[in-house]
Amino acid sequence: MNITVTETAEEYLVELLSKQDVEGMAVRMFVTQPGTSYAETCLAYCRPDEVIEDDEILELPTLRFYIENTSVPYLEEALVDFAKDRMGGQLTIKAPNAKVPKVSADSPVEEQINYILYSEVNPGLASHGGEVKLMEVVEEENGHIAVLQFGGGCQGCSAVDMTLKDGVEATLVERIESVIGVRDITDHSVTDQAYYK
Repeated sequence: MNITVTETAEEYLVELLSKQDVEGMAVRMFVTQPGTSYAETCLAYCRPDEVIEDDEILELPTLRFYIENTSVPYLEEALVDFAKDRMGGQLTIKAPNAKVPKVSADSPVEEQINYILYSEVNPGLASHGGEVKLMEVVEEENGHIAVLQFGGGCQGCSAVDMTLKDGVEATLVERIESVIGVRDITDHSVTDQAYYK
């Protein structure tokens, strides 16, 4: 697990914890909505009775971090820093893999699909104000079907079928061995923001 906590951040967090009236208080680190463009990296107090059995532990000289197990791949290469300034300072967390984790052929198929959607497909759709997100993965006899929902300029767009088949489906099928197709569950009768009407 490759997470860096600077000395200044450690000192700041130890000071915060010392103000809590709980023996053995630690820090919990996790990512909400990991692997999506809405991902946020969070730090929270963690009392001894809030420790979860499969948490990963990051032991620092004066502080213990409990890392939520499912967040571990998204926190790879994260940096927790505290920059002192005249106003006291600011704690910052940089987690370059929170929105798009490093994935491999061994990663769960959902993570592989999200990785391609967020790193390759959505940047192209963004030029039309659109996006696509994975809603679920359906297992069929000969492979997986990615169930997708389009939003923004893609919802109700007259070119969405072409985007879905020639763009998104072709990319996912080519890049992920177990994916055999996609299904669109978007309500395209809503055309308020459609790029092409």
